[in-house]
Amino acid sequence: MSNGHWLLRRITKLGLLLMMGASMSACSSTMEWKEEVKLHDGQIIVAERHYNLAGYAYLDSSERTPLDETVTFTLPGRGNKIIWKNDFRDSVPEPNSLNHFRFDIVNGIPYLATYPAGCISYNKWGRPNPPQILFKYENEQWKRITLAELPQELIGATANVIVGRPASSLLKPFYTVADIDAKNAPISTPEYRTILREAVKSADSVVSCPDFNSQQYKSFKAPLPMQPHEK
Repeated sequence: MSNGHWLLRRITKLGLLLMMGASMSACSSTMEWKEEVKLHDGQIIVAERHYNLAGYAYLDSSERTPLDETVTFTLPGRGNKIIWKNDFRDSVPEPNSLNHFRFDIVNGIPYLATYPAGCISYNKWGRPNPPQILFKYENEQWKRITLAELPQELIGATANVIVGRPASSLLKPFYTVADIDAKNAPISTPEYRTILREAVKSADSVVSCPDFNSQQYKSFKAPLPMQPHEK
């Protein structure tokens, strides 16, 4: 083989590797930041939030699709840390895809208030109304609880973390309590920012999502019979 052919093959192979690397980086990304979290008693802790992101859902999408999120809360006192992990993939059968909006600690027990991120998630979690999923941290794991099990101090409490995630073009490394309040101010959907006591009836809420467990979605309707072709 001539030196010219050998060099051409090497350049071609290198070009393909570079294209594959660029394609992989275009399909995945991360974003992370830290934020202050003001508890009901006035204490302020710091949470570290990390997202793994996929590609863009549509050609005109401005933000990448989230794959999963990990939040690390540093507790007051000794500085112990607890972690909340959330998967956003609708393809997995387990209940998932939650956005948290309130973290707090009452009598030394951490609590987390979340809401389902869409109709698929809402159905996976059993279609609760109010459409919120509540947790407490017990025995080193997050355990789902009912509204009746939530401390009264937290009923009606509003968002104290960034709800969702900031626009990637505006992302900052650190957000103060004032920053968080400003970012959450435009949110008008009650279940996205306040722990609710009463059921939600709004047509704009996830409670109006189709019930995927109903017979309508479970039953299989045979197609119309095909007429035989005339010979």
